[in-house]
Amino acid sequence: MVMTRIFLVLITIVFLFACKKESFITSPDAALIISEDTLHFDTVFTTTGSVTHLFKIFNPNDQKIKIDKVNLEGGIQSPFKINADGFAGPEVLDLEIRSNDSLYVFVTVIVDPVTGNLPFVVRDSIEITYNGNTRQVQLEAFGQNAHIMRNLQIMGNETWTNDLPYVILGSLHVTQNAQLTIEKGTRIFVHADAPLVIDGTLLINGDKDSLNRVYFQGDRLDEPYRDFPASWPGIYFRSTSKDNVINYAVIKNAYQAIAATGLSVNTNPKIKLNQVIIDNAYDAGIIAIHSSIEAVNCLVSNSGKNVYLAEGGQYTFTHCTIASYSNLFIQHTNPVLYVSNFTNVNNVITSNDLQAQFTNCIFWGDFGLVEDEAVVAKNGNTIFDVNFNHGILKVKTDPANASLNQMINQDPLFDTVNTSSRIYNFRLRAGSPAIDKGIITSVNIDLDGLPRPVGLPDLGAFEKQ
Repeated sequence: MVMTRIFLVLITIVFLFACKKESFITSPDAALIISEDTLHFDTVFTTTGSVTHLFKIFNPNDQKIKIDKVNLEGGIQSPFKINADGFAGPEVLDLEIRSNDSLYVFVTVIVDPVTGNLPFVVRDSIEITYNGNTRQVQLEAFGQNAHIMRNLQIMGNETWTNDLPYVILGSLHVTQNAQLTIEKGTRIFVHADAPLVIDGTLLINGDKDSLNRVYFQGDRLDEPYRDFPASWPGIYFRSTSKDNVINYAVIKNAYQAIAATGLSVNTNPKIKLNQVIIDNAYDAGIIAIHSSIEAVNCLVSNSGKNVYLAEGGQYTFTHCTIASYSNLFIQHTNPVLYVSNFTNVNNVITSNDLQAQFTNCIFWGDFGLVEDEAVVAKNGNTIFDVNFNHGILKVKTDPANASLNQMINQDPLFDTVNTSSRIYNFRLRAGSPAIDKGIITSVNIDLDGLPRPVGLPDLGAFEKQ
């Protein structure tokens, strides 16, 4: 009998304690932790929508707490949209948070077009009401009007200017015999599933000043995605494409930045690259299969395979810097240059004539697993002419089947290489062995558009000024 009473008392105590734990705390002094006081959205292009940001509401008390209201103050007219604990806004009522538990509030934004081409700011706030208290989370988004191009086919001659950025959704296709001209200062932002396919002609007329170069990159501008490689597919020049010229362009964060198949259909190279920067391409900076490319004063850096030229073709690279360093995004495990006259697909080997000339170029890599940064491979008896004429190669074994007149394994002494901060400046430091070691060519400027000397030029894309 005594034991029964003790048991009942214990049950009662446990029940009362449980009720206390499960009851709501109603004091206005109750603590509530909100993980963010402001959500910032980087540049959002009009009508395309943003990524989703979130914040957490945490209850540190030993009782449940009731959130009376999570309210988007701009209401249904706000460009922002919220979802609190699975319930869509703009107003969500009577949310419960258990002791030492939390809920999430998700926020997106779509910016309506406005007059003008300058960036603009849209703001709102979220009001959180509980126990007679009101807390706020501020919302801020930078909007930008843009030309939105969705599954665009160019079937004639079209010119893009720098009045507004261009956002490519779905794909862009320049059809055979059509031409797209892109004028200086134009910015192109490409969605993750949107290849740029060129069956006709692409002309890019960038200029040397930073503001006048033409830029290609992914359309996610929020951290950390703005710097991710493979954030958009790349530019693909197919067999019928011809007379492509790219001047003063910056192409970054693609999967394959420049890809080309097939020889030129006339006496011009399929692609001319003049003063072009290609950076942070996940698979390849330049990949060509039996094609033709002329590259002058180009920098191809920190890509999975910087330059990959297979199954023959016709290539001239003059005053180019091809360099890679392992970093948080891409490990340097492939040579910065691969050249061959063949491909092997399902054990079927296809060979073609190969002519490749590399003049006054630097091929360098570090902090990786690559001993030979330039690899030349040959199969069969096709015409095979690969010539390295003045430059720097980092190799353990000289490239086979090639003519060499190079400095081997002499560090070019780039200005700045800071992999942790992702700061790379591939200009030359004082004392670089690349200074005044080139041969005279017809190239009288460098990648910055600055003059090269009348005498012997420096190796690589940049002339030490």
